[in-house]
Amino acid sequence: MLQRFSRKVVEHPWFQPVIIIIILLNAVFVGLETYGSIYERYEEWFLLFDVIILSIFTVEIILKLIAGEKTWHFFKDGWNVFDFLIVAFSFIFLGSPFITVLRVLRVLRVFRTVSVIPSLRKLVNALLMTLPSLGTIMLLLFIVFYIFSVIGTMLFQEVSPELFGNLQLTALTLFQMITLESWATGVMRPVMEVTPWAWIYFVAFILVGAFVVLNLFVGVIVNNFEKIDEMEKDEEDQDEFGDLKTEVSELKQEIRELKELLRK
Repeated sequence: MLQRFSRKVVEHPWFQPVIIIIILLNAVFVGLETYGSIYERYEEWFLLFDVIILSIFTVEIILKLIAGEKTWHFFKDGWNVFDFLIVAFSFIFLGSPFITVLRVLRVLRVFRTVSVIPSLRKLVNALLMTLPSLGTIMLLLFIVFYIFSVIGTMLFQEVSPELFGNLQLTALTLFQMITLESWATGVMRPVMEVTPWAWIYFVAFILVGAFVVLNLFVGVIVNNFEKIDEMEKDEEDQDEFGDLKTEVSELKQEIRELKELLRK
C-alpha cells in the first residue's frame, strides 16, 4: 500500500513542477541572503524557510526510495545520489556553527534544478560524456597554440613586446583572440600598422583555432546528444517492459487470491 501511494505521488503530473518551483524559491532566498542587511534582519525567517525546504526535499527522496521496486535501484541513477548527498550534508551542517558551510550547501541545492529538468540533465550528461574526447581536442588545441605562439613571438616580438614579448605573453594574446574579444581592433590592427602582412598570421590562427578546433568540440557534444537520446529510448523501452512485468505479476497475485476466496 505504501509503495503504491508513493508511486502515485511521484508519478503525479504535478510532482515535478512543484519540486522545480520549490528549488527556484530556494534559489531566490539564497540570493537574498547575499544582502547582509536583509539577512541580519530576517535571519530567523531564513533559517525557518531553510528547514521547511530541507524537509520537503527529504520527503521527496523518501517517496522516491519507497516508490522504486527495490530501494537500491534509487542509487543506480547518479542524479539521485547527488540529490541524496546534498540533502544529507544539509542535515549534518544544519545545527552546526559552520554557517558558511550551510550557506554553500544552500547554494548547491540550486544545482538540483539540473537533476529535475530533463533537458538540463541531458545537456550535463552530454558534457560529461564529452570529457574523454575533450582530452584529445585539448591536446590538438595545445599543439595549435604552441606552434602559433612560437611563430608569433618570432615575428612580432619587437613590433609589440607587450603582446608578443615572450612565449607566455603570446599564448595569452592568442587566448584572447580565440575568444574573438577585440582580436582585430585590439591585437591585429596595431601590429598591421608596422607589418601590413601580419593579417595572414592572425586570420590563419582564427580560422584554425576558433572555427576548426572549437567546432570539433561542438560536434562531439552534438554526437553525444544523439547517443543520450538513443540511451533514453532504450531505458524507456526497458521501463515499459518492467512495468508490464509488474502488472502481470500483480494480476497473477490477484487471480490467486480470487481462487483462494472461491475455494473457501
